[in-house]
Amino acid sequence: MDKVDLNCDMGESFGNYTCGMDGDIAEYISSANAACGFHAGDPLVMEKTVTLCKDKGVAIGAHPGFPDLVGFGRRQLQTSPAELRSMVMYQVGALKTFCEAEGIKLQHVKPHGAMYNMAGKDEAMAEVICKAVKAVDPSLILMGGSGSKLLAAAKDVGLRGASEVFADRAYEEDGSLVARSKPGAMITDEDEAIARVISMVKNHTVKAVTGKEIEVQADSVCLHGDSMKALVFAKKISQALKENGISIVSLREVIA
Repeated sequence: MDKVDLNCDMGESFGNYTCGMDGDIAEYISSANAACGFHAGDPLVMEKTVTLCKDKGVAIGAHPGFPDLVGFGRRQLQTSPAELRSMVMYQVGALKTFCEAEGIKLQHVKPHGAMYNMAGKDEAMAEVICKAVKAVDPSLILMGGSGSKLLAAAKDVGLRGASEVFADRAYEEDGSLVARSKPGAMITDEDEAIARVISMVKNHTVKAVTGKEIEVQADSVCLHGDSMKALVFAKKISQALKENGISIVSLREVIA
């Protein structure tokens, strides 16, 4: 039987501002990527997210981003290798501490937004991130986009890598995500999203924005928790996966 991890970004609220439907979506996913306070989230939200995941049996990962609350971590920032290393270690280490306090183990690390996209194409940046993750805990899984430099760097430094695909994002022919600033970057039609997910998991292919079929490896499927249809997508994609004989399991079970 096919199996896949279903992940969602969580813990993106901040202070008095609520973002996402974490409690509801946690019913349908197997892994969560928790914001670590730089692009979203704060210490209290981080702790609540860890507790929620523990209660729901959802594996949890750190979602470090650039220090960019205003831009939600989606603006490209230029950092030195030393600065990038420190900000990744700081965020992953903080979430790891909350996990240990609750008696659970941090499962993975998935860079957020601009950091994820930049490192997906920048070999040197990807290496810095992977070495930072390994310095915190070499047993952590590094999640990166299918075919990205992040996954190559993870292998090079001795980390387990997990290949991620997106249910609600369009792809360029080179396997990268279509920039959010471009038309058609987001997949909003539920049936289209479901068909794409099933194809990516079962056939290892997805149609790029140009219409060309490209190859992808789907260890984990991402849902964006801050989108308008996040809960609807979570319910329907979860159901469709099961109906197609695909088990939803945590990331550590997929790549064990």
